[in-house]
Amino acid sequence: MPVFSAASGRAVLTVALCFAVALLEGFDLQSTGIAAPFMAKALSLSPEQLGWVFSAGLIGLLPGAFLGGWLADRVGRKPVLLAAVVLFGAFTWFTAHAMSFPSLLLARLLTGLGLGAALPIIIAVASEAAAPHWRSTAVSLTYCGVPLGGALAALISLAGVGDDWRLVFQVGGVAPLAIAAGLLAWLPAGGPAAVGQAPGSSAARLFSEGRGRRTLLLWLACFFTLTVLYMLLNWLPSLLMAQGYSRDDAGHIQVLFNLGGAAGSFLTGRLMDRGRTALAVSIAYLGMLLSLAGLGLASSFVAMALAGLAAGYCCIGGQLVLYALAPRLYPADMRGTGTGACVAVGRLGSMAGPLAAGQLLAAGGGVAGVLLAAAPGLVIAAMAALALAGGTRQPASAALQEI
Repeated sequence: MPVFSAASGRAVLTVALCFAVALLEGFDLQSTGIAAPFMAKALSLSPEQLGWVFSAGLIGLLPGAFLGGWLADRVGRKPVLLAAVVLFGAFTWFTAHAMSFPSLLLARLLTGLGLGAALPIIIAVASEAAAPHWRSTAVSLTYCGVPLGGALAALISLAGVGDDWRLVFQVGGVAPLAIAAGLLAWLPAGGPAAVGQAPGSSAARLFSEGRGRRTLLLWLACFFTLTVLYMLLNWLPSLLMAQGYSRDDAGHIQVLFNLGGAAGSFLTGRLMDRGRTALAVSIAYLGMLLSLAGLGLASSFVAMALAGLAAGYCCIGGQLVLYALAPRLYPADMRGTGTGACVAVGRLGSMAGPLAAGQLLAAGGGVAGVLLAAAPGLVIAAMAALALAGGTRQPASAALQEI
């Protein structure tokens, strides 16, 4: 049985292009952390200024996600995605050539804007490219690029390439421009049904026509899931070193976290396409709780590595559940807006998680305190995701049972 319907070759190429964009996003999100010590030394940045550099990229992600999805519904998926990829490629390149704190801050802000705009569009495009019983898998294959890009960044750090911080951003700037050429040549035009509607109508419809409850549940689950995910992405190496592990050990566990995330993304998508969304949610969120406990209690490198692998599988698998559900909850003419709003609310969580972890550590909460504080939010996210899974359950069919 073919994986994709209709023009299967075109659909596979579409998902591959979306995967490439996600890979670049994952690489950029972690490359700043890798380059930070060398960037700070070269530009004489204080810790406070470096913190603003990190924050600028995250701040750009939030409006980028909402505006990118909304514009994709107004103008079309392809032109907005092209603009987003060119934007984050150009300003990643500009990051490599920044010579002062203000120019670096501007570069990271606009890079974040482009990255934020791209993600909801590639999720919508991948979902629309696949046959109905492969849509979650298409989204999962696309989203696998984010943790794999993060793993690539971690490997570069282990290899010491990150010492030349300008080279990291030069490569990160050229690659998106090459992918943009591929998008221009091969991505189907695919226009939204919403073109021609009154401005703002798609955003208002997130809470009309019986969608208010689903939208709020999706936002709630996204916020708390990404709070935990980005807490781990930003603080995992520091938490590990606080427990006595070396920088190299922490780097290897970070690679395993990202590889586990790629596996969690793909396998969760397959479960959803086989009609087992509630099971996928249960595995992801119960696994998050158990793996966080493992990260806090593991007493050997092997146990910690396994906990890191499981944490990546479950955290990124849980995020994939929500990103795969989002396109199902909205009609085609507002799918970009709905997915973009979901991603934007998740970005709020991605900013809250690292900030909350930093405050807890500063207050003397320690590793165990940080991990324990994540538990209530995960329970709330799990309940919201299970409610959504129940509301989107589809009748079983023979097609849904095939791989």
